[in-house]
Amino acid sequence: MSERTADDEAEIEATKAPLMEHLIELRKRLVWSIVTFIVCFLICFAFAKPIYAFLTEPLARALAGQPNAHLIYTALYETFFTYVKVGMFAGLCLAFPIIAGQLWLFVAPGLYRNERRAFLPFLMATPVLFLIGAGFVFYVMLPFAIKFFVGYETVGGHGTLGIQLQAKVSEYLDFVTTLIFAFGLTFQLPVLLSLLGRVGIVTAKQLRSMQRYAILGIVALAAVVTPPDVFSMLSLMVPLIFLYEVSIWCVKLIERGRAKEDAKRAASS
Repeated sequence: MSERTADDEAEIEATKAPLMEHLIELRKRLVWSIVTFIVCFLICFAFAKPIYAFLTEPLARALAGQPNAHLIYTALYETFFTYVKVGMFAGLCLAFPIIAGQLWLFVAPGLYRNERRAFLPFLMATPVLFLIGAGFVFYVMLPFAIKFFVGYETVGGHGTLGIQLQAKVSEYLDFVTTLIFAFGLTFQLPVLLSLLGRVGIVTAKQLRSMQRYAILGIVALAAVVTPPDVFSMLSLMVPLIFLYEVSIWCVKLIERGRAKEDAKRAASS
């Protein structure tokens, strides 16, 4: 981090307040976040059916023309609570920018000006990378995963029983949202490593030296998180390895910027 000026110190001093005021400010931000989530949940719950229909499009395409091209539910309340989950999932995604903004408004006054400039881009990159990960899993990996699992259907014949998919409403939603969250969170790798590089915990040289172990960890993560087919594993492994390389590049740029700042301060002193 760059050297702090007298103006920075004065700005931080001006934001200091008793513990009770900080707790009141925290309560205010929490109330705003909860209210925002509730409003977004109610909006999304009103459109839960079309949202769920959108999430089932990959399965609908895989089962097109088959007699089992539908979903089932085995409990009277299952579909209702599935729509509640859809509303909560979509509501959280819709409310996240505002919730992140409330978090930033609470934390930012305690940061120096240069720290705010440093961390704000990472906060803005988080939802973007999450959307990229979610879009990747939904449009690229999920259709192939569904095709892989549907391929285990068998036709019955002389003395044998057929095996036919009867997908449940709630289980399909859990499957899709788990993959979306898994990919969305793992795509935060550049943000996490860049932040660690920004505060000096890791360096580009260290990340490069640990590359083989990182790749091994990515392979293990892909084997655990994704469905057990080669394409699904590769669809997570390849982007994560690429994002790890991007992270090294980002940390290297941060180190170059820090070196330039140090050189300027040395020249001016």
